[in-house]
Amino acid sequence: MYESYLHASMEERPIKVLVIMGSARKGNTYRAAERIREILEESAPVDWEYVMLKDVGLEQCRGCYTCFDRGEEYCPIKDDAALLEEKMHAADGVIFATPVYGFQVSGLMKVFIDRHSYIFHRPRFFRQKALLLTTVGVMGDKDVLDYLNTVARVWGFEVVARAGIVSHAKMGPLPAYRLRENEEKLQAAAKAFLAPLRRGTRARPGLFDVMAFHIGRAPCDELGESAPADHAYWEKQGWFEKGRRYYVDVPVNPVYHALGTVAEWYLRRRVRRDLREVS
Repeated sequence: MYESYLHASMEERPIKVLVIMGSARKGNTYRAAERIREILEESAPVDWEYVMLKDVGLEQCRGCYTCFDRGEEYCPIKDDAALLEEKMHAADGVIFATPVYGFQVSGLMKVFIDRHSYIFHRPRFFRQKALLLTTVGVMGDKDVLDYLNTVARVWGFEVVARAGIVSHAKMGPLPAYRLRENEEKLQAAAKAFLAPLRRGTRARPGLFDVMAFHIGRAPCDELGESAPADHAYWEKQGWFEKGRRYYVDVPVNPVYHALGTVAEWYLRRRVRRDLREVS
């Protein structure tokens, strides 16, 4: 699937963008996403879809570990989580959008992330590009963007843009300089999002991405008996093969690979020691 995508021209069809909206209303975060849509449509045809999490049937994760131990298809919760994953797979780009609530993502966004926690163990979105969007009254946007960045990249997304918008909910109209700053941020984020979407191919992974691959591979291999679903998934993908540098076949910085290999070696030793201690 990934290889066939590399040979498809993004200019032959509309760019499919999915917005995961973590706001409970069509307020500042929604308007910021709409502005990004407008900017993109000035340069390319866009197939735009919102998932308003307030309208989606998602239950809170029960922490039963079934998705980790047996696979997500065995989850006892029957809600819309699988449908949302399908929508992310079908998209070319995904925008994760949330207001800042208490220096974190909204509760709606957190439930969405928790319901897809198995993807932290079994990454899968290597074709898709991600844009991270948040709105804040005063502060906390950097913390939220950093958290979303970790989530999206560990899930496999190539994070290509992020924007933190200041938009006071109860302090009246924004001053002119704030409006200019917000517009500049949205313009920059939209342009940074569009270029990789048109490119289509996966960029070279950064140090964080390479480390995530190696750090994930160690326990998924060493804990095969206690985490069979993870082990089977990684084995099926061919990620345990000797010399494998990353999830997909793209150039990897040799220094990043070396650092990741050392981290993986250390983690494997630690896991084996822990297993010996409890056996």
